[in-house]
Amino acid sequence: MVVSEAGCLAGRAILVTGAGDGLGRAVAKGFAAQGAEVVLLGRTPSKLEAVYDEIVAAGGPQPAIYPLDLAGASAKEYRDLAKALREQVGHLEGLLHNAAILELLTPLDVHQFDVWERTMRANLTGPFLLTQACLPLLKEAADASIVFTGDECMTKPKGYWGAYGVSKAGMYNMALMLAQELDHTHVRVNVVDPGPVRTAMRLRTHPGAPLSSWPLPEELVAPYVALMRADSGQTGQVISAQASA
Repeated sequence: MVVSEAGCLAGRAILVTGAGDGLGRAVAKGFAAQGAEVVLLGRTPSKLEAVYDEIVAAGGPQPAIYPLDLAGASAKEYRDLAKALREQVGHLEGLLHNAAILELLTPLDVHQFDVWERTMRANLTGPFLLTQACLPLLKEAADASIVFTGDECMTKPKGYWGAYGVSKAGMYNMALMLAQELDHTHVRVNVVDPGPVRTAMRLRTHPGAPLSSWPLPEELVAPYVALMRADSGQTGQVISAQASA
């Protein structure tokens, strides 16, 4: 993993999904701290505005905000997003797929269909459509990086994790397939497994577990920054954020 120095992302535009809170918020701020122009995407405008203010207050490049609910967005809305990026930013060097929903843990035999469908759209179909829409811009860059945030369950199936577990497994395969398909280009694709993180989602799925045993999102930013650097060189890899921290 390349060690990052100050300003290593200067001049790079990076779109971050799920940027309103948790790991997405921390990584978006980390990108901006290294000089990146960050596009903050999420479903709650007030949360994105708070991250925007934090980045500006810290002296980072002025970010952009793009509210979008991945669980309900149409293919046209993703194309419209890519068009807006082209018109308003003009370039794109990075795409971080971090947004995900996990509404409940439940056996498959009683899994609610509406929850299944919503989870799949947000965690798998949305990233597919967003990647497809943004690839023309990414391919125009001198160097570009797509990073997917994974989960242990993407390669180690666990009972009761339902649509979330299936969607993460699908995302993992999609990412590595995409890395092979883009191997002849200058667009790199990697997966980061953050491991257990002290976020609201983790608290919801593991109530009563000791908070101090999990790192804060801010402690896991470094591997994301390293993969977004122009000189990273890595593609088709699965990186453990906690092993790299």
